[in-house]
Amino acid sequence: MKSLRAAGLDASTGHWLGRLPCGAIAAALAIVLLVPSAGRAVEAINVHTDTQAIDLTDAVDFQHTEGDRIQVSTAPGADGIIRRIEVRARAGGNNWAVFALANNGDEQIDRLVVAAHYRMVGSGLLWPDLGLSRIVYITPSSGDPPERQDNAGADVFRITLDPGTVITFVAELRTDNLPQLYLWEPDAYKDKLNSLTLYQGIVIGIAGLLALFLTILFVVKGSVMFPAAAALGWAVLIYIGIDFGFWPKVFDLSSSAERIWRASGEAILAATLLVFLFAYLNLNRWHVRYAHITVGWLAFLGALVAVALFSPAVASGIARISLFLVAVLGFGLVIYLATHDFDRAVMLIPTWLLLVVWAIGAALTVLGLVTNDIVGPALLGGLVLIVMLIGFTVMQHAFAGGGMSSGIVSDIERRALALTGAGDMIWDWDVSADKVFTSPETEAALGLKHGALEGPAAKWLDVLHQADRDRFRATLDSVLEQRRGRVVQDFRMRTADGHYLWFALRARPVVGSDGEVVRLVGTITDVTEFKTAEERLLHDAVHDNLTGLPNRELCLDRLKAVLGLAKADTALRPTVLVIDIDRFKQVNDSVGMAVGDSILLTLARRLGRLIKPQDTLARLAGDQFGMILLSERDSARITAFAETIRKTLRAPITFRDREIFLTASIGLALGGGNPEQAQDLLKDAELAMYHAKRTGGDRIDVFKDAMRARKSDRLSVESDLRRALERDEIAILYQPIVRLEDRTVAGFEALARWNHPKLGRLSPTEFINIAEETGLIIELGQSVLDRAARQLSTWQRAVRHREPLFVSVNVSSRQLLRHDLVQDLRTVLARAPLARGSLKLELTESAVMENPEHAAQMLHRIRELGAGLALDDFGTGSRPVILRSMIALAHDLGMDVVAEGAETDSDAVELFQLGCEYAQGFAFGEPMSAERARALLEPDAAGTRDQQSGISAKVS
Repeated sequence: MKSLRAAGLDASTGHWLGRLPCGAIAAALAIVLLVPSAGRAVEAINVHTDTQAIDLTDAVDFQHTEGDRIQVSTAPGADGIIRRIEVRARAGGNNWAVFALANNGDEQIDRLVVAAHYRMVGSGLLWPDLGLSRIVYITPSSGDPPERQDNAGADVFRITLDPGTVITFVAELRTDNLPQLYLWEPDAYKDKLNSLTLYQGIVIGIAGLLALFLTILFVVKGSVMFPAAAALGWAVLIYIGIDFGFWPKVFDLSSSAERIWRASGEAILAATLLVFLFAYLNLNRWHVRYAHITVGWLAFLGALVAVALFSPAVASGIARISLFLVAVLGFGLVIYLATHDFDRAVMLIPTWLLLVVWAIGAALTVLGLVTNDIVGPALLGGLVLIVMLIGFTVMQHAFAGGGMSSGIVSDIERRALALTGAGDMIWDWDVSADKVFTSPETEAALGLKHGALEGPAAKWLDVLHQADRDRFRATLDSVLEQRRGRVVQDFRMRTADGHYLWFALRARPVVGSDGEVVRLVGTITDVTEFKTAEERLLHDAVHDNLTGLPNRELCLDRLKAVLGLAKADTALRPTVLVIDIDRFKQVNDSVGMAVGDSILLTLARRLGRLIKPQDTLARLAGDQFGMILLSERDSARITAFAETIRKTLRAPITFRDREIFLTASIGLALGGGNPEQAQDLLKDAELAMYHAKRTGGDRIDVFKDAMRARKSDRLSVESDLRRALERDEIAILYQPIVRLEDRTVAGFEALARWNHPKLGRLSPTEFINIAEETGLIIELGQSVLDRAARQLSTWQRAVRHREPLFVSVNVSSRQLLRHDLVQDLRTVLARAPLARGSLKLELTESAVMENPEHAAQMLHRIRELGAGLALDDFGTGSRPVILRSMIALAHDLGMDVVAEGAETDSDAVELFQLGCEYAQGFAFGEPMSAERARALLEPDAAGTRDQQSGISAKVS
């Protein structure tokens, strides 16, 4: 607990002193002045309303106490009085930070005190600071204590400064190190986080695509450099994911685990960089000692990962030094090999030079010599850029037709045979005669007559794309002038029917005895397919595959650009519309996915005909479209345009001999005078759309602030949830689980849905967390378990299968840790007679690992009662090879396997081939009512086979 004790001369004290004689007053003042001060008064920093951020680091007074208490002198208040306060530590610490803030204005000011957990800047080289929570609690000298805000990457406290106040804050620190302390205006801090999150998402996305592309390249090309490059790509992805806080959010890592991951990531990054350098330069062909040095270095770096488990700071410091040495010594090795005419080393010089510059910049940053806040994210973005350049360098070896041989071949006949086997076409320019020769295959690929490309080099300009002509001419002139180098160029050439194909020219000059270039000889390769795939990849990354419309990411990017223009042009008022097709899932269920896709295409074309060139139409989700409207600015005309959209979508769609009628719910967010964040504006339009859908659909709603308040009213949802259990508003839906051997229904998974009287049907993600936090999950889980058991008993009596029908029910960790769970289950099974093992309780791995000993006892007692068990969400997102291993492991343990997430029939076939017994997913049916589930069940007169164990491992 914390206590405050005033030791200054406040107003009440002054009134009391006024009654004393002057001599008594003087004596009292002398005593106060002679008492030793517990700490000097801090100087208050004036906070202005128009200041968005203040760096408090240099203004903080750091103090260390022997015990768990501290006495500090406050900054002089408005009355000039200095007070003393005493603060007791909450966590038993003895490190403190003291600072004071003043509000000299006449308006109340709200600010955020932010202390980042980890900063690359100044983190250190040896025994670096790898990040942790900095502040336990902040105590003010007056007023309400600051409120801690939820933030995974920093300690954030909200403070309020009343007009004319001076407040001294005492922060209890977890350690003696506080790298940075900032005071932020809340909206400015939110904007900063949003911008940083967008940047981090782009960098992680690029790194992920790059790692995936290099992995695909490794699969296609078997040379050792490709897996080395792929490993480097994944190592960079892991490292930046840790530094950006992505993996800690995904895996819910603790602070200590995050430090271990950060240290391990740095060690792995250094190791993979060393492996790539060794593999790319093919060092084992130069001398065996290079291999010995590399293996020893790798073993040392591998040991660092183990060291990180015990001392992350030591492992990180050694890894950082190692990374710097790999970059610097590697550059020296590259230069050495380049001077010995090793082409690979020559090609690696620019990229490795950038890596050395990056390493120097990183060293200056961690040593604190560069202190800019954006240098950390910039360095990580630069690292991804360097790996991208490494990928391009490797890709040249993969597609240029050269650089793949393991040795130097001097035999002319072998060179000719190798060239023929590679499928590349010859390109030879006799400079003195100005005559170009190319293989007949080149002319055949372009549909030209034999000899059409032979003749002067200038003749090639006629068939080159206009945008490539100057570059082609300049490259040839440069080689002739410098009398060295090589031609590495991609260009487009026109075919006989007028379209263009991409070709890659790789050539080197032949210098005569007089030092002049006499020939330019090389190969030319058709790379049209690769270029097309590259363009398609870039297009697909930001466009919807079905409709070809921009996807959500591109829509947000365009909206952000429009909002940026709106800052300069106040007349520009972008309007965002979100259009959601009502009850489209029922349409898919009735006519099928293929017809549903055709309907979406029809709707997209209808919407496309309504907009003008300056507007944007995008597909945000399955049956949801978004629109950025710039062509209309008047509110009445915008509403009329939305009404036109609604009527257009209501027009019937003819399918075979029937007509399908659709309606749409439309939400509008009107751009105001102060442009908002793109994400926020789109979310406002979505809130308006959901409001229109909840009120019946087939209508248009304009966003109002009250909608956002209703969406975030957590207390209301909590109180409604308590009443929902009393009013029987929780519905149980059943999703079929199919036996893959014969595609018969083997059982169901019971899923809870809340039919809210105002908000409509809510999915578990919208209320399960609240139920967990409030303890209502116990009552909710018991209700679902009891109702599902009763329903299963009814089905088992009515339908005879060769194996008893089963139902799986999810059990939360709070239910599992209750001692009453066994008694509750015994009561449920007594009310509803069931086949042994047919009522399965689904548990997550995390729920079991919260208390393994208790969980083991509970699971044993549950099985003794006759209930089955299932390990839920085990192996989520795994690749087929991993899935096959897990399925084999489950079979070895006597378990059956239920695969969740089977979306198509091909998924089901592949799962059956992998050895799965059961599958669950939209390919076999969405969650449905008990009546619809009963209709799926048909008697199966086949024999009954024995169940092995009553345990099933669910694999997603």
